[in-house]
Amino acid sequence: MRVLPNLLFKVTLSSMILTAPAMISGNHNFVHNGNLLQRSTLMISSYSSFVIRKYIDHPSFSIMRDIPATVSPASAVSSISSASVAAAAREVRAPEPVPVLRSTDMAAARSAELRMVINQAALIYSRMNLIGQGLDPKAFEYAWRGYHNMLKKGMIHKRSVLSICDFSQSSRSKRMYVIDVLHRKLLYRTYVAHGQNSGDEYATSFSNAPDSYKSSLGFYVTQRTYIGRNGLSLRLNGVDSGYNDNAFKRQIVLHGSGYVSDKYMEDYGTLGTSLGCPALPTAVSGKIIRLVRGGSCLFIYHPTQQYLDNSEIINS
Repeated sequence: MRVLPNLLFKVTLSSMILTAPAMISGNHNFVHNGNLLQRSTLMISSYSSFVIRKYIDHPSFSIMRDIPATVSPASAVSSISSASVAAAAREVRAPEPVPVLRSTDMAAARSAELRMVINQAALIYSRMNLIGQGLDPKAFEYAWRGYHNMLKKGMIHKRSVLSICDFSQSSRSKRMYVIDVLHRKLLYRTYVAHGQNSGDEYATSFSNAPDSYKSSLGFYVTQRTYIGRNGLSLRLNGVDSGYNDNAFKRQIVLHGSGYVSDKYMEDYGTLGTSLGCPALPTAVSGKIIRLVRGGSCLFIYHPTQQYLDNSEIINS
């Protein structure tokens, strides 16, 4: 509301400035009639020049200098208003743009996170002396990477337990490890069988296909228990897309079996094989199943490079 009176004042002032020379010139006609009139004229001239300098040089009057002399007063007011609005708009600063995380920054962040997880895995592996328990260091590293990524995605409901089947070892070795993650303790180390079409003593071939009778590599989340022909059994949900996500359809479960024992090996020279399930000794299967059921992580490992390079769980 103050803009219009100010502008009208400036327009009026401009008119005074334009007529001031004529007034001063008229007074010059009577200079010779007396010194008093001459002093008055000089005062008017001085006052006019003071006003001109004061208002022409004032910052708020700078817009007037940009208006051509031929513009009418009404147009001048309109021009000043537009210029004033434009100037005011320039004074309003736009908010600072939100920094966008570049792809290179994201890659660097992922790389730093991966190094952190690998270093953490190496530290836990060393402190728990898992090398002395026969667990392959790469098996634990990849298990820890997948476990970390699954935690981030909220896929694990029971985070206190991590189970690893290390199928790089002979079936004659106790190659299943149940780890207390919170207390860094090895709770169980026992035998585990692989699928009959995955190999004899060593598992070398894996499949996600129904009726393949092979083991499936990757990460599983434990589900509910049930009583089946092998007694207490635990359903498994395969979460590694393309590698074990048919586990539920294939009825791949954790269960106990008589062909997984020291006695069976004494009689037949090797462990028995399953239809694709990770089968355990009946002496400990019930305890392990009750411990890990309800949303914990189970990892079946083998150094198959194609899987390690392409698993979404490991590399997410």
